[in-house]
Amino acid sequence: MEMFYTMFSSKEMPSPSSLFSAYASMTASIMLFRSMANDIIPYPIRNYLVSSLGYLFKPRSRLLTLVMEESNGMVRNQVYDASEVYLCTKISPDTERLKVSKTPREKNLTIRLEKGEKIIDLFEGVELKWRFVCAEAEKGNNPNDQVVARAEKRSFELTFDKKYKGLVLGSYVPFVLEKAKAIRDQQRVLKMYTLSTQGYMGVMWDSINLEHPATFETLAMDPKLKIDIMEDLDRFVRRKEFFKKVGKAWKRGYLLYGPPGTGKSSLVAAMANHLRFDVYDLQLANIMGDSDLRRLLLSTGNRSILVIEDIDCSIGLPDRRHAPDGRKQPEHHIQLTLSGLLNFIDGLWSSCGDERIIIFTTNHKDRLDPALLRPGRMDMHIHMSYCSPQGFKLLASNYLGIHGYHHLFGEIEGLLQDTEVSPAQVAEELMKSEDPDIALGGLVKLLKRKKLEDDGPVDKDGKTVGIREVKRQKVETKGKPMSLSSLFSAYAPMATSIMLFRIRNCLFTYLKDLFKRRSKLFALNINETNGMERN
Repeated sequence: MEMFYTMFSSKEMPSPSSLFSAYASMTASIMLFRSMANDIIPYPIRNYLVSSLGYLFKPRSRLLTLVMEESNGMVRNQVYDASEVYLCTKISPDTERLKVSKTPREKNLTIRLEKGEKIIDLFEGVELKWRFVCAEAEKGNNPNDQVVARAEKRSFELTFDKKYKGLVLGSYVPFVLEKAKAIRDQQRVLKMYTLSTQGYMGVMWDSINLEHPATFETLAMDPKLKIDIMEDLDRFVRRKEFFKKVGKAWKRGYLLYGPPGTGKSSLVAAMANHLRFDVYDLQLANIMGDSDLRRLLLSTGNRSILVIEDIDCSIGLPDRRHAPDGRKQPEHHIQLTLSGLLNFIDGLWSSCGDERIIIFTTNHKDRLDPALLRPGRMDMHIHMSYCSPQGFKLLASNYLGIHGYHHLFGEIEGLLQDTEVSPAQVAEELMKSEDPDIALGGLVKLLKRKKLEDDGPVDKDGKTVGIREVKRQKVETKGKPMSLSSLFSAYAPMATSIMLFRIRNCLFTYLKDLFKRRSKLFALNINETNGMERN
């Protein structure tokens, strides 16, 4: 004790002036060293040394965080989608905020996590913490880019102890994927996706529940054709390994063509209900260019049907990016091209997805570009014809409950043989009354009226010629060559007019050069470029 007192006695304590002198000397030395270091050592080396020292003395965390973003480039992140479905079953009483929605077509409430909410899950005794994160997405700089990300960039964060990294990546994440798939299969509701424009975000997919009642049993079409289509669909979904073995993308293409009202849209709905596939209704007029189309198609899910209705009139698809007069269009006028669409149908991009069906519909097959009809592009061409006697009986069974014989059936079937009427027209007439006699009587009147309308002009023998015969005669006349006299009569006035116009132009040009004032100046035109090279 005495020794301690002796060491730190007041006589041996440094004075304040000596302490200040020592501090000032040390501070001056540090400032001098810092100035010399800044002058001698380059900034990249100083920055590297500071970063290395900071890394060495940084406290180590025992936790590891996995981030599952909503999208991975241009495609959806399956881990994010599975996590969203799985975590909806793990909502606890401690959760403070939830997002609840319900559309008129949905039967139950849809519950999702609100941003910032946390959920704790246990897997094989390991505690795992989930957190839902939303951040504002940046708007793209490309004015032509109509397909951009959502307004919010969404992700899930999974935090756990680092020593369980192998367990989480090897067992827990696959468990979440399998669990989400089982939940979807149990609660699966078919979706109908269409394009919607949402401000600066551009065009994106939006969905509603698909509750179309059409089935193959209710379709008024040829029974053999229905069986062929169902067998083709069933064969497609069970031949995954076959497509892989032969080196083809697991997809199928159908072209539905025929007059309006023959059931093309109903057939699409029946296919979706038969396979339990979602439907993506793609309107080409809403798409600005090939890159936008590619992004939209890549964002469609597997086990889906992509439908492009009335492809012959939905939009003009130029094969090259040129204006009608042959000049190249400005970049902001570049439109969707036929080659861009075909590249996704059966080009390299067609392999980006599994178990997909592509359907084109048209009322006029002859108006389609030959490239769309090339063998192998659309696997099956399905002609949707006018109502046949077999189709009528099915409609009578569906709408009127007639499963056997009716005394008007014979007359109606005979009229259907001579009249072109669509199944939609027949169904509309059958819906006018619940009484079979009244409804079928109205259908007989409709068919007779149509038959009178189809009876066209009178031929040279005084007989009426039906509209089908008129069409046939027009086709035959169209294929016959014109006589020489008629060709000369049509060519002579046109040639005379052209010659007079050329003589007039030559005369005006000669007079203009004759009376033009002669200038004493000479001008040289020096262009910036000479072809593709600088001048």
